[in-house]
Amino acid sequence: MPRNKVDQVRELLSQKSLLKIIAGIFNFDKEQVLRIAEMTDKAGDLALDICAREDIVSEVRTQFPNLIIAVSAIKVSELNRAQELGADILELGNFEALYEQGIFYSAEEVYSMAAELINIKNENTLVSITVPGHLQINDQIDLAKRLETLGVDIIQTEGAALSDANATSALGSIQKVALTLSNTIELDKVLESTAIMTASGISPDTIALAISAGARAVGVGSFVNKHETKEEIYEAITKLKAAISLTQIEKTLEEQELIYS
Repeated sequence: MPRNKVDQVRELLSQKSLLKIIAGIFNFDKEQVLRIAEMTDKAGDLALDICAREDIVSEVRTQFPNLIIAVSAIKVSELNRAQELGADILELGNFEALYEQGIFYSAEEVYSMAAELINIKNENTLVSITVPGHLQINDQIDLAKRLETLGVDIIQTEGAALSDANATSALGSIQKVALTLSNTIELDKVLESTAIMTASGISPDTIALAISAGARAVGVGSFVNKHETKEEIYEAITKLKAAISLTQIEKTLEEQELIYS
């Protein structure tokens, strides 16, 4: 029997070790999505974020019954259908993929869709809402607080592509995630129970920064889905999993006062 996904996700969030691999909200290449799904499932205890196209959701769910599946969309109707097809996490967003198209959702639009989503979710699904990174930080904070009151399970932060997204050095990685880390820090100050997932340019070099900033989960897309072969995809995923595992080991040792800064 497949594990209860809601309990599994909540346990990973409590351990600050939920790693979500993002195939892409507009990635409709079924074969590539299935390759990423297979390697994510092989790595174990990870979530996969896919688009809301019905045939892709259905096939990923059928082929990988033990995989935690998040479905991303900007239409509540599509997320409702994804729930019917077996999605475990209903993700409104992310919105960063829309910015190049000149589409910017307001805080009120996001809140309205989130409220609708909360009303249609069932007990076997969790709701994750992306707080748009283009909003001023005070507006992000206000929206996040309202989403927590609404009962959202996960709030995802994002940045904006203000740095070189192709940078491969550690410095480039840090520059890429600077804004989403900043947003995570600010939201962590005001949220009492809702889990924060940090996304946008996360890599093995910056996972520890995200957890230290207050994230209980990280979402990673380009570091994985830029690869084509199963071998490359699996190698990227295992690097990410090792990084988040190492972060938790170090945190445990610090709590036991076995290492000192």
